[in-house]
Amino acid sequence: MQYIPNILFLIALIVGIGFFTKNIRKIIRNIKLGLQVDASDHKTERMGNVLRIALGQSKMVVRPVSGLLHIFVYVGFIIINIEVLEIIIDGIFGTHRIFSGLGIVYDYLIASFEILALLVLIGVIVFWIRRNIQKIKRFWAAEMKGWPKNDANYILYFEMVLMVLFLTMNAADLQLQHLGTAHYTQAGMFPVSQYIAILFENFSEGKLIAIERTCWWLHILGILVFLNYLYFSKHLHIILAFPNVYFGRVVPKGKFKNLESVTNEVKLMMDPTADPFAAPAEGAEAPAKFGASDVMDLTRIQLLNAYTCTECGRCTSECPANITGKKLSPRKIMMDTRDRLEEVGKNIEKNGEFKPDGKQLLDDYITREELWACTTCNACVEACPVSIDPLSIIMEMRQYLVMEQSAAPMELNGAMTNIENNGAPWPYNQMDRLNWKNEA
Repeated sequence: MQYIPNILFLIALIVGIGFFTKNIRKIIRNIKLGLQVDASDHKTERMGNVLRIALGQSKMVVRPVSGLLHIFVYVGFIIINIEVLEIIIDGIFGTHRIFSGLGIVYDYLIASFEILALLVLIGVIVFWIRRNIQKIKRFWAAEMKGWPKNDANYILYFEMVLMVLFLTMNAADLQLQHLGTAHYTQAGMFPVSQYIAILFENFSEGKLIAIERTCWWLHILGILVFLNYLYFSKHLHIILAFPNVYFGRVVPKGKFKNLESVTNEVKLMMDPTADPFAAPAEGAEAPAKFGASDVMDLTRIQLLNAYTCTECGRCTSECPANITGKKLSPRKIMMDTRDRLEEVGKNIEKNGEFKPDGKQLLDDYITREELWACTTCNACVEACPVSIDPLSIIMEMRQYLVMEQSAAPMELNGAMTNIENNGAPWPYNQMDRLNWKNEA
């Protein structure tokens, strides 16, 4: 009988980690639906970005209030969960505060955990107020209705509950230590929970043990539930931000990628020895699709971007097209890409392979009006705290429209025709290009 709690804990741990692993494999499978891209360059710069942007939160503090609060929550939540290692060992082997042998080091660790837990609690409450009472505009955009709005609040409630459970558990533990209860080792400093412990002064030993054990179980089970909730939530960025920043853009933001297939065609046209009417060599690959109309046409890095999106809206709040009332929202571009990728993944699960469903990212999720509203200014890329690049997806979908469907806006078609005929986007003959100086 004494081993039943340990067995139940081990079962919960295996189920929780197993389900999490299963969902992570789904994400990896879905990301691999994208095109491979070589990101083996600039390794030093990429690692520097991880340390500076992902770990150091350098882009978060551009907005000091939310940035500082996010650092509290980020650092606190990560460091506090170091204690999860102790909880896991205690849960498996039936020990209690197994690391208490560290002595004064353990005391200071517990003290720091409690201070950080309080800061996390304060930060989460302020975030909830900003989102639901202050109603900051970027949290109430059209794409933030329904699940995205609720998801953000669910996470805040989750974190509040976990921090309260942690501090209440320590408060009951502290009282049991004072009573000299067997199994409750004298260990730790409790700068925050000592004030909660006052509420338990007249409680019996049995009631204190019940409170401590209940909070202990709810805390660890809550962490396992939270871990598996990440798959369904925007908070997947807790895990994916690091690889996403590593694989983020390292070339100048104004540099656009040339389509290799187009470059090869131009080279062929400029080769005087080439026969433009010659049949393709036997076994030669068919010409690649120009641009992207669905998620399978995007790169793996772009699909990783979609899963990493925090839905914070910083990109959209900086977008000049959105600010001036255009339909474009870079955040929605990423959310739509992720939603379509999830839909494709479920199609594969159901059929064993992808079966055409009559849908695609273009038109069914992202409209042409959104794509052509973009000014390609890179404000969204610069604003993103985890190096997401919505512009790259917009540009590839534009390439598809222009080169596969000849569906560019009239103004752009006119400019391209002029470039082809006159060598410039203006409707003037090359011989007349400098006539303006005669009129000056």
